[in-house]
Amino acid sequence: MKKEEGKHRILILGASGFLGGALYKELCSYFKTFGTYHKDNITFSKNNHFFQYNLEEDDVFEILDIVKPTIIISSLRGDFSAQVIVHTHLSEYIISHNCKLIFLSSANVFDAYSKYPSYEHDKTLSNSIYGHFKIKIENMLLRLPKKKTAIIRLPMVFGAQSPRLNIIIQSLKEQTPIDVFPNLIMNVTTDSKFSQQIHYIINRDKSGVFHLGSNDLVHHDDFIKEIIESLGSKNAILKNVYTTNDERYLAVLPKDNLLPKHLQLQSQDILAEIK
Repeated sequence: MKKEEGKHRILILGASGFLGGALYKELCSYFKTFGTYHKDNITFSKNNHFFQYNLEEDDVFEILDIVKPTIIISSLRGDFSAQVIVHTHLSEYIISHNCKLIFLSSANVFDAYSKYPSYEHDKTLSNSIYGHFKIKIENMLLRLPKKKTAIIRLPMVFGAQSPRLNIIIQSLKEQTPIDVFPNLIMNVTTDSKFSQQIHYIINRDKSGVFHLGSNDLVHHDDFIKEIIESLGSKNAILKNVYTTNDERYLAVLPKDNLLPKHLQLQSQDILAEIK
């Protein structure tokens, strides 16, 4: 992809995290890209494109006034009620400025629907505190002008640097059990593919709701076994966890907002990336 003229100023809230960091790496060569980090970190503090930010104590408007972003990407983690307040402030900002908000949501907004996969315009319903919190912010953003927001619902994210993969590798090393959910049917993605997809959404000025998961579905236990195989391990200890007697779905499939073929992925692509 050729370098763009960099017309955007992008602020990634939570750029020191796994997904925020992947986005920063993908976007910083193409746009003026800024990020926030939470804990003291010499690397980030020396980078004048990074701001230390504690969402429970600091005023996000101070950073917005300095950066003057045209796109804000929210990949924050932390206290849920503090995040709701921050997103209320972000909503106020994008309404009064030439700015769009891209919010990273989760398949958990559908975790009360266990009988089938979910598509972009399905009604959200959750049984979990995490899902409820994501729905609350989604609903806030859905009340704003459509062009001003993009809601990105993600399934489980794997990838060479992912926390999920690191836990598996650590468990294999220490010979401790790896939890698998035999009844869970899901789709998956990687941080690298997700970052490319967000790059495309920014370039094409897309808005609305996006389900950025693989086009195929996998059983959690089968997929974890395939990952372990890809890592070349033969002696994993697996612990079956049954949350229900029936098969349950936690999958966000794209139907309406499809991205180009080269930006779609299958679960097997993830295994190839991990090898």
